[in-house]
Amino acid sequence: MDSNTAHPVADAPKTHSAARARAPQPPRALRKVLCLDDFERAAAAHLPRPLFGYIAGAAETNLSLRGNREAFDRYRFVPRVLVDISRRSTQRSVLGQAYSAPFGIAPLGLSALTAYRGDIVLALAAAQAGVPMIMSGSSLIRLEEVAAVNPQAWFQAYLPGDEPAITALIERVARAGFSTLVLTVDTPVAANRENNVRAGFSTPLRPTLRLAWDGATHLRWSLGTFARTILRHGMPHFENNYATRGAPILSPNIERDFSDRGHLNWRHFALIRKQWRGRLVVKGILSADDARAAREQGADAVIVSNHGGRQLDGAVSPLQVLADVVAACPGFPVMLDGGVRRGSDVLKALALGARFVFVGRPFAYAAAVAGHAGVSHAIHLLASEISRDMAMLGVNGLDELDPAKHLMRDRSLLI
Repeated sequence: MDSNTAHPVADAPKTHSAARARAPQPPRALRKVLCLDDFERAAAAHLPRPLFGYIAGAAETNLSLRGNREAFDRYRFVPRVLVDISRRSTQRSVLGQAYSAPFGIAPLGLSALTAYRGDIVLALAAAQAGVPMIMSGSSLIRLEEVAAVNPQAWFQAYLPGDEPAITALIERVARAGFSTLVLTVDTPVAANRENNVRAGFSTPLRPTLRLAWDGATHLRWSLGTFARTILRHGMPHFENNYATRGAPILSPNIERDFSDRGHLNWRHFALIRKQWRGRLVVKGILSADDARAAREQGADAVIVSNHGGRQLDGAVSPLQVLADVVAACPGFPVMLDGGVRRGSDVLKALALGARFVFVGRPFAYAAAVAGHAGVSHAIHLLASEISRDMAMLGVNGLDELDPAKHLMRDRSLLI
C-alpha cells in the first residue's frame, strides 16, 4: 500500500522553513537554557521527586535508556566544505503533511500532572511551530480538548483488552477529529519499573507524608500546577485509556485499570485497520519482520522505538536497528524515537533512513519548567541546531543526507 495515498486527507497547509525563521527571543528565565539537556537539570529542581523520577527513569537497570543515547555516539560526521548552503531548509513531509522541521513531540503520559494543562501546552506549541505532536493515551485531559486546540495532533492509543472496548475507543478518537492514530504495541504486560517505586511514584499516587513533604518543598509546582489544576478543573483523571473516564490521579485506595493485553495480536490490528479510516501508525517496532508485518496488515508508517527504555530492559536501541527496518520496507515511512537530544542526533537518524524522529522527555521537562514558552523554546533550540549542523555538513535539504557520504562509525567505540 502507498501510505501517502491510501487514506486521503485534506491538503497540508504551507509551512515555513525553520532554517529561515527569525529566532524568537526567549523569556528572561530561559535565556540560560541553551540546549535540551538544560531543561532536564531545571526540571530536577522544579518537580517533586516522584514526578521527576517518573519522567527520568526507565525499566530495571536503565540499560536500554542509556543505550539509546550511546547509539548516537557510535557515529561521526564527515562534513563537506565550500558548499553554498544559503538555500538550506529543515522542512520535511511525512504522511502527506509538510512540517517546518523533521521532528515532533512524542507521546508523554501524565503531562498535565507535571505541567499545568500540559497536553494543551504541548499541542499549542507544536501547532504554532509547525511540527507534529502525539497526544498520549495515558493523559489527564480529554482528547477532545486537545483536538480542539490542535486539529493536526496525532493520538496514541494503548489498546484495551477486549474488542468492544477497543471499538469504542477508536470511535471516540475518530469523533474527536483526529486523522492520525498511533498504536503502541510494545506493552503486552506492565514493565518492571522499580525506579518509579524507589522514587515514590505510582498511578494513582498514594497520599503519604513523604508525598506531602515533596509537595511542600516544591511550592512552585504545588501551587502553579497541582493546586491550580484542582481549583480550576477538579481532580485529574485518566481520561483517554478507554472510551470512558478512568481512575483519578490521586487516591488512597483506587487501583488503575491495566487491561490485560497479553492476548492481543495481528488479528486485533486488522480489526482496527478495518474500522479506522485515517492514517494508522504502529509504534514500538524493533524488528524488521514486525515492520514488514505492519506494512502488510495496512499500517501507513511505523515508529521504531523501545518505549524510551521503559519496557524490556536490554532491548536494542532504535538507532541500532533503524537501517535494517528501512531496508526491509523500501518506500515505506519509518520513523524513530529514543535518545534524541541534539540536532546532530536528528540528522544521524535521518541519514540512516528515518523519515522523521520524535522526542519525548526533553519536551516534558520544558513544559514542566516553563509551560508554553518552555516548549516553544525547546522546539526552537532543536530546529536551530538542525539548521546549523546542516550548514556545517554541507547539505541544503534533508534528502541529501547519505550514510555512505556523511557518516562514519567510530571504531574506537565498536564492541
